[in-house]
Amino acid sequence: MIRPALTAALVLAALVLAALPPAAATPAAAAAPAQAAIPIPRAPAVSARSYILLDHFSGRVLADYHADERAEPASLTKLMTAYVVFTALAEGRLKLTDMAAISVHAWRTGGSRSFVQVDTQIPVDILVKGMIVQSGNDASIALAEKVGGTESAFAEMMNEYARRLGMKSSHFENADGLPSPNHYTTARDTATLANALIRDFPQYYPLFSLREFLWNNIRQENRNGLLGKDPSVDGLKTGHTDSAGFCLATSANRNGMRLVSVVMGAPSVKAREAASAALLNYGYTFFETVRVKAARETVLKPRVYGSAAEFTPVGVPYDVYATVARGQAGMLRTSARLTHEPLTAPLAAATPLGELAVVDGSGEVVARAPLTAFAPVPEGGLWTRAVDHVALWFH
Repeated sequence: MIRPALTAALVLAALVLAALPPAAATPAAAAAPAQAAIPIPRAPAVSARSYILLDHFSGRVLADYHADERAEPASLTKLMTAYVVFTALAEGRLKLTDMAAISVHAWRTGGSRSFVQVDTQIPVDILVKGMIVQSGNDASIALAEKVGGTESAFAEMMNEYARRLGMKSSHFENADGLPSPNHYTTARDTATLANALIRDFPQYYPLFSLREFLWNNIRQENRNGLLGKDPSVDGLKTGHTDSAGFCLATSANRNGMRLVSVVMGAPSVKAREAASAALLNYGYTFFETVRVKAARETVLKPRVYGSAAEFTPVGVPYDVYATVARGQAGMLRTSARLTHEPLTAPLAAATPLGELAVVDGSGEVVARAPLTAFAPVPEGGLWTRAVDHVALWFH
């Protein structure tokens, strides 16, 4: 004799199975027409000890040479100084209208100067411009002392932010970039830092495109000559010491495609600008970047067992870009898969549930991104959970 409880369970299971939609067959993706990739020549030969060229949005490296070799950053150090200062501004610990005292240490520093006077009070806004436009060492140290108390304490902050950004081959000992035994970086790390400045501080990034500014009746001009030669160039920073050579971190935006180049150890101002221009032109000539998926765009809508909504939208948490040979964007394909099936409630928002892969015409994966739920998925009622519990027996 069949027990009543077992009978009820069998009836419930039958009802669940009857209610489940038939499995949908996934049609095979239509084969893209064969198309030969455009030949991409080697990157241009440039006069520099190391360099890197990459796409800002996709992160793809388009060309590099000794990009992981340690190098003296010279005034490219001020990009890290700017990152720490911008963080303090964004978090409200510092204001552009705040006044900073000019210490004897800041006033006496050698190298390039913003012409601030000892024992005066200068607005942070002026010091930031003096650091970025004029590359003032005095302004950099004054900012470091304002934010960190002392330059050495500020250097510790620089190293911590570098670690958080993934700059694995960098160490900073000062805020201005004057030579020091354990003060070093790489072209790759500098490009990582430049990307972070552009991404994290869009409100302050336009400072890097200022051609000049006037302070105390002294006109101070930007040392990045590409700002006046290429209208697509809008930053970032120059650097030079006798031992470091001539350095230049550059970013340009042409029709929405942003590239970042870093040239280190060039023999002259002209050489660093020529190298940067050649690398940028190479990137824009032979590559293109497209947005494949928009942030929070629904990619899948899987069933979530035990939830009131039954199905939940799943997508990428940020814009997904891919950089490919020019003319090959139409060959890109995407595939999405869940890695935690079956999904059961509750689910927290932003929980990684799977992966989106972007594949080019040759079948190579050129981008990956996590798939996450856009909002929390709470549990459903008692009856919903009971029905779905039985349904999971047959999953």
